[in-house]
This record gives sequence, C-alpha cells and structure tokens, in this order.
Amino acid sequence: MSSFDRANEAVSFLTNGLPEGLRKPQVAIVCGSGLGGLAETVQSEPRAEFDYASIPHFPRSTVAGHAGKLVFGLLGQKIPAVLMVGRAHFYEGHSMEQVTFPIRVFKQLGVDTVVLTNAAGGLNSDYSVGDITLLNDHLFLAGLAGTHPLRGPNDEDFGVRFPPLSDAYDLELRRHVHRAWKEITTPQTNRKLHEGVYETRAESRMLRMMGADVVGMSTVPEIVVARHCGLRVLAMSLVTNNAVLAPVPRGDEELLQDKAAGELSALLEEGKAGHEEVLEAGRAAAVDMQISMEQKLTTITEIGGTNSGERLW
Repeated sequence: MSSFDRANEAVSFLTNGLPEGLRKPQVAIVCGSGLGGLAETVQSEPRAEFDYASIPHFPRSTVAGHAGKLVFGLLGQKIPAVLMVGRAHFYEGHSMEQVTFPIRVFKQLGVDTVVLTNAAGGLNSDYSVGDITLLNDHLFLAGLAGTHPLRGPNDEDFGVRFPPLSDAYDLELRRHVHRAWKEITTPQTNRKLHEGVYETRAESRMLRMMGADVVGMSTVPEIVVARHCGLRVLAMSLVTNNAVLAPVPRGDEELLQDKAAGELSALLEEGKAGHEEVLEAGRAAAVDMQISMEQKLTTITEIGGTNSGERLW
C-alpha cells in the first residue's frame, strides 16, 4: 500500500468520527515538547480528539511530554484546525516515512498551511531561554548524509521528485507573525521574537559556526514533506535552554589539578540540560506562547488572504 493510500485510509477513519464543521481543517499545528498547552487555543465546542494508537498507520510517540493525540476544533475567527499534540521522532526508531506520515494525512484532510513548533537549544548568544525563533531556513545534515524523508520511490500523488526548498518557510506568513507580534508586545515584554536558522541534532559549536541559531531533533523532515505536498509552512522554535558551546576542559589544565572529583563533575554538568528541564522551560513559556499564538492566528486570519485573492489558511 502506498503512502497516499495509507493517508487516505487514516483520513477516512478520522472524518467518520468528526462533526461536519471540522472535517476540512484549514490549518494544522504540530505541538512540540512542553507545548501541548497550545491545544487550549482550540474552542471547547465543537471539538474532537483521537489517540494516535486509534488512527490507522499513525506513528505513536513514546517521548515524555508528548500526549499523542490529534485535537480538532476551531481557532481564532472560527477557523477549523487540527493540532498534533506531540510528534514521533526518528530517534525513537520510526522511519522517516512514519515520522512525516501525519503531514501527508493533513494534506489529504484539506489543510493548506502547517504551523510547526518545537523546543530547541539556543546557539545564538543573543537568544534567551523563553524567546521564540521564527524559522527562515535550516541546516539538515542528516538529509545530506542520506537520511532523508523523500528517499525512495517518489509518490507523485503528493508532489514532484525534487521539490524546491528555497521558499520552504513562507515569507508572507512570517511577515504577518512579525506584525502580530508588534501588536501584542509591550515595553515590559521580556520574551523576544527572532528569526533564525534551525538544525536537527549535531555538534553545537560546528553548527553555530555554520550559521545555525537553534538546534533540535525534529521538524525539518516534516517541513520537507510539507513542501513536497504543496503546503505552506510556518515554523517556530521555543528556546528552552542555551546550548553549551564552550569546549570541555582539558585534563592537563593546571587550574584543575587540585580540584576534587566532585568539582570536576560539576564543571562537566555546567549548562547541561536534561529532558525534564526542557519540559519545565516549555511549561513556563507555553502560556505566553499560547496567548501569542492565539493572537497571531486571530490577526492573520483577520487579514483574510493573500494579494492574489487566495485564502491565507
């Protein structure tokens, strides 16, 4: 069975369980680590939820902080939407095709814009924990090494063999987000909105030298497949920790020779962030991001569409 047929089977299952007004969502939002609270932007009625385990062919997430459910509802000015609360990752053992399968389901549901969020480590020294980075490009070292979501036979039902990625991050959507951000921020706002380059899992110092601003372990494969399907893409990273860029101490450094073993361990732990810390930072910032996301979506949808007369979502 092709990915196109599997996606249609999943869509058939979902639409059979959805009320009429939610069967054709216009926008899909992928909620990253600690950002499941974004699902609260959906109005309480009408609303429908599906566990990933119940959806044919849908990958299951095993990561803490990823609830593993699709939430359908209305956003902003009655915009039908679907939110993916938690994602599956390549590092969990899923194939690239499985990781990106939800994007193809969104395409077949009728979605034309996907908003991708993630928790990421900050590489740029100007970024603080809690800031939001609006992605405008990416480095994809795994893809260059052959681990690519479009590897294998091309499914022409979704897109061409080699989709261009020079326009992967929709410029008009990014412009609208900046405008919306200016409307909701005040002089007292500590959280900043940046634009930057994202990378998925590699040595942080090398990536910073190559121009990356934030680093994570997801998102880019979804972006590639979204563009392959012809979807518009808006992607944001919540900076939940500052990546350690300094080299590890050398064992022959004179200043270390008289330090106790416990002190040496503390040096190696400095700046280190575990998954729980990432989730905690995400929870602390999710409320603000939820409010800003809702207001951005409202502002964008009020604009009504593009200059060409097409709908924005």
